[in-house]
Amino acid sequence: MKSDNNKAEALLAFEKLLNIMEELREKCPWDKKQTIESLKTNTIEEVYELATAIDENDMSEIKKELGDILLHIVFYSQIASETDTFSIKDVIQTLCDKLIRRHPHIYGQVKVQSDKDVKDNWERIKMTEGRKSALSGVPAALPALIKAYRVQEKASGVGFDWDNPQQVWDKVEEEIGEMKYEIEQGNKEKTFTEFGDVFFALINYARLINVNPENALEHTNRKFIRRFQYLEQQVAERGKDLSQMTLAEMDLIWEEAKRGE
Repeated sequence: MKSDNNKAEALLAFEKLLNIMEELREKCPWDKKQTIESLKTNTIEEVYELATAIDENDMSEIKKELGDILLHIVFYSQIASETDTFSIKDVIQTLCDKLIRRHPHIYGQVKVQSDKDVKDNWERIKMTEGRKSALSGVPAALPALIKAYRVQEKASGVGFDWDNPQQVWDKVEEEIGEMKYEIEQGNKEKTFTEFGDVFFALINYARLINVNPENALEHTNRKFIRRFQYLEQQVAERGKDLSQMTLAEMDLIWEEAKRGE
C-alpha cells in the first residue's frame, strides 16, 4: 500500500514538472529561446556533475543532479513535442518497450544463470534491432578510456574475448616490451601507437579482473590531488614556496600525507 502511495505521489510530482516545463516554454524568454542543440553542452555538464557527486558519495548532491538531468529530459521532450516530433510519452513508451524486449528472462521464456548471461543476451538482442555492428552503440564522443572499456565489453558480449586474465596480462607485458623498444629506437610515431596499445591492454585486463579502470584512475587522481594539496599547505605553513624546496624535502612531506591516510 505504501508503494502504491509513493507511485501516486511520484506521478503527481512528474505531472507538476511537465506543467512547469510547458509554462516556462510559454513565458520565460530564456527557456523559449532554447533548442535541442543549445541544451547539449549543459546536459553533458550535468552528467559530469552527477558523476562527481557519485564519486563523493554525496547523496544530497546526487538527488539534486538527478533532478537537473530529469529537467533536461523533459526539456528536450517538450521542445520536440512542439513540432509533433515526439513527446515525453513517446520517450517513456520507447524505453518501456526496450526494457521488456531486452529482458526476455523476465518477460519471456529465456533462462539465465548469471548477470553475464543477461549482458550477453542484451548485446545479441541489440544486434537484431538493425545495428550493423556490435560496436555501433558506443558513442564516438566518449572519453578514450571509457570508450576502450565499452568497446571491449561490447566485443565480449558477442563472444570475442580472452579465455582468462593471465592471457591478457601476458599481452600487457608484450605491449610494454614493444613500447620500450620503440622508445629506445627513438621512433616517436611507433611509440605513440604502442603507448595506446599498452593502455588498451591494461583496460582489457582491468575488465577481466572486475576493476572499472575509469573509477580506479579517478580514485588515484583524487588521492594525488589530496596529497599534493597537503604538500602545498605544509610548505606554505613553513613560509616557503614549492619552487624553493628540494625534491627530497617534498618527498618527506609526501610520505607524511600518505601516513595520514
